[in-house]
Amino acid sequence: MPENSTEVTAAGIARLAGVGRAAVSNWRRRHADFPKPVGGTETSPAFSLADVEGWLRDQGKLAEVPLRERVWQQVVGHPAGPVPALVHTGCALLVLRNDPAAWREISGVPDEAMAGVLSLVLDDTLTACFGSAAEVGRAVHTPGRAELLPSVPLLRSVADMAAGSGAPQTFEFLLGRQLDANPRQYTLTPPGLARLMAALVTVDEQQPARTVLDPAAGTGALLRAVAGPGGLYAQESDSGLAALTALRLALHAEPGRALTARTGDSLRADAFPGLAADAVLCHPPFNERNWGHDELAYDPRWEYGFPARTESELAWVQHALARLREGGTAVLLMPPAAASRRSGRRIRADLLRRGALRAVIALPAGAAPPYGIPLHLWVLRKPGGGPPFSPALLLVDTTEPAEPPSGVQAPAPLPGGRERIDWQAVHSAVLDAWRSFDGAGAGAGTGTGTGTGTGTGGAGSGAGAEGAVHAVGDGLGESGRDMGRAVPVIELLDDDVDLAPARHLPSSAAASGPAELAEVRRRLTETLGLVGTLTPSAASCADPARRPLTTIGELARAGALQFRTGGSGTGTARVLTEHDVLGSTAPSGSLPADGPPEEPVLVEPGDVVVPVLGGGSVARVVDEATAGAALGRNLQLLRPDPAALDPWFLAGFLRGTANNRRASSHASTATRLDARRLRIPRLPLAEQRRHGERFRALAAFEDALRLVGRLGGQLVQGMYDGLTDGTVRPERPDADRPQ
Repeated sequence: MPENSTEVTAAGIARLAGVGRAAVSNWRRRHADFPKPVGGTETSPAFSLADVEGWLRDQGKLAEVPLRERVWQQVVGHPAGPVPALVHTGCALLVLRNDPAAWREISGVPDEAMAGVLSLVLDDTLTACFGSAAEVGRAVHTPGRAELLPSVPLLRSVADMAAGSGAPQTFEFLLGRQLDANPRQYTLTPPGLARLMAALVTVDEQQPARTVLDPAAGTGALLRAVAGPGGLYAQESDSGLAALTALRLALHAEPGRALTARTGDSLRADAFPGLAADAVLCHPPFNERNWGHDELAYDPRWEYGFPARTESELAWVQHALARLREGGTAVLLMPPAAASRRSGRRIRADLLRRGALRAVIALPAGAAPPYGIPLHLWVLRKPGGGPPFSPALLLVDTTEPAEPPSGVQAPAPLPGGRERIDWQAVHSAVLDAWRSFDGAGAGAGTGTGTGTGTGTGGAGSGAGAEGAVHAVGDGLGESGRDMGRAVPVIELLDDDVDLAPARHLPSSAAASGPAELAEVRRRLTETLGLVGTLTPSAASCADPARRPLTTIGELARAGALQFRTGGSGTGTARVLTEHDVLGSTAPSGSLPADGPPEEPVLVEPGDVVVPVLGGGSVARVVDEATAGAALGRNLQLLRPDPAALDPWFLAGFLRGTANNRRASSHASTATRLDARRLRIPRLPLAEQRRHGERFRALAAFEDALRLVGRLGGQLVQGMYDGLTDGTVRPERPDADRPQ
């Protein structure tokens, strides 16, 4: 085997061939000529990728390994591991993007010579992007010839991939694979949340932020979301992740944008002590006990109070304020406990009195890890640099989703109890509230307070605060309830200084009152009547007939249907996600702007869509309203020939429990369904259509039950809330009975 040959595991072989791992185990037992292991362990052997690829072709199990899959297997099988492989990949892509002609010359020589020449060229490229190698903490060091030599075959393949996809998109795909493969190793900031945080610091389009810092950069999602030509500053404590993030930002950077990336712990070893940034974005680590409490007791950054050992988030808040210019804005993602823990009340009180904390925004559960709790955004301004702010705090609560229109299903929950988030609605509510408050509040107050106790302290004259309250309230009234309110600081400076928005804002039920609850009751009663008419009857059959069966794979080979998988492409089409299929909702996803340059699979009326993961019996027939959407990840599409197969007949038999058990595998922690192994009976088209009508009626009954459950839960909780807060009056037991 060549010295630089890439190794691949059984899981990688299964991915290459599009089968389960059990199939790979069968091949090893049944075929004496299957490639022998070249590494790994007895329980997890590794094979030569080239040998496996050749064997699969010889057996007719693989026409050609997709280039992007081959490149990914080279990354995974790199002798130094995937992270160094991705760092070398990002470095090479920088050279390729900046000077394609130079890359052609570099790649035109043998491997050993290429490694030496590339190391010299990279020294100049990385210095131009990230500064001199002599600078302390530079995120990306220049790899030497010996480091690069095992990566040369990978880099040649990466260049071929970039020729079709582009350098930034190629790196984004490979980095995304690495993040997906190691979900517990990285804390991710979802794109919707990153865009919202970036919008809050760049809300003034006339004067965008010229310098933006992220002191806990992670994967760089927050800085990637920042628009405009301003300079970016990033620091990340994990050296491997810092290098990947720096390369990601450099590959996506606009011409002329300055980028400075450093490795190190921002609290213990701040790489930018003299920086006065226009904006700071930060998704700090939560609940860190070992953040430097003992060695940083006398640090000058603790201007608002020395944080307790359990208040690491308040240390990050003060670090962000210390790195802002006067009047600069910081937005931090915070756990909800930071707004109410007693150990942090003195710091919260001082942030309020001095006008540094401007807004606390409660996000829906599922906005970011940990997905089970509704996280908060804190918006801060460094005092000074202009007229005093109004002595009020903007509180916004987006945790309760807006009521969907009549007849529209609520979004389906994500795996693990997460709720799917309508980011467009959240963005609109939060940004409208912030613009209204920020425009009305700046300079409106006549004082900032002089109190010194936790439970006391002045808040200036009330005129400015009240003006901010009315401005925000009027701007949010269109939604049917006020999601935001500007609360005078004096109301918050009690013994607890509890800043959780839920403590100070009414619930949706309380705000809507009896009128909306009556409408929910009417819709529930109407839907219950519909459920009664749709309830199916089950006629028994004493002697079920034995029907000949066929598989989806056999039907696909015979041309009776087409089999497609989703998950790639770019464009403007809506995306039908697996959660839309599970919840029977409208397409809610979107194609990435920087995805692979491939045509997405667009669904058509009559297509049957089946989720890959989960092991549940779910199949959706595409209707006219869903047609035209792109097929999302982890979905399989079956497109039946209408002259041979009825789509509702097909979808109905795919949902059989026994059928799903036969076609499901448990190769990892998730159950995976291979739709090609699902079986359906061979029936004449007329008989198929009779079955299809029953299956269609069952689907309508299922949708009605789903709507009843949602409306019933909404009515019950609304009645509890209304009775407890006094907006609903208890009636006599017979008050609602017809006379």
